Amino acid sequence: MKKLDKESLYSLEKYSEIRPEFRKKIIAHKKNRQLPIGPHATLYFEDTLTMQYQIQEMLRVERIFESAAIQEELDAYNPLIPDGNNWKATFMIEFGDENMRRQQLAKMIGIEKAVWLKVGDHNPIHPIADEDLERETEEKTSSVHFLRFELTDAMVSDLCEGSGLSAGIDHPAYRYTVDPVPDNIRESLIQDLDQG
Repeated sequence: MKKLDKESLYSLEKYSEIRPEFRKKIIAHKKNRQLPIGPHATLYFEDTLTMQYQIQEMLRVERIFESAAIQEELDAYNPLIPDGNNWKATFMIEFGDENMRRQQLAKMIGIEKAVWLKVGDHNPIHPIADEDLERETEEKTSSVHFLRFELTDAMVSDLCEGSGLSAGIDHPAYRYTVDPVPDNIRESLIQDLDQG
């Protein structure tokens, strides 16, 4: 999948002109890339377009227009774009009540490693989590993690040929399965993969 460079981005002026339309496009795009797993956890699968939006918003809010600072944003967000044989997702644990969230995060240490995706009859894929920095302590896990799911060539091939996709979390404090992953999400995720 294509990584972003400075030429891929809109200037601050141009982005302010097209922002309402661009946001509509992103909202529609993200509907096919959000996978709730149970009532309190969601995988938000990233790609070139979601990262472009993230960067454009950062540049806009911070009023960044200098070349070196733009490159810093690109360097921060490009690693979250899939590489053709993997999926990358922001994993969020969401509780509306702050006290409940604090209590649950204390029980959910290690949950990011308990997330799984499964293509057809293949073994489940467990993610490589938080490669940028440690996001949990001995007392609690973070409500946000960054996950990378590596697929084998056989998984990619089977998925493209129609194999199902399922997902879940198998943690003592939180167990849910999504089987099958809805077709709109499955189809969107297939677009992230190099299909030989």
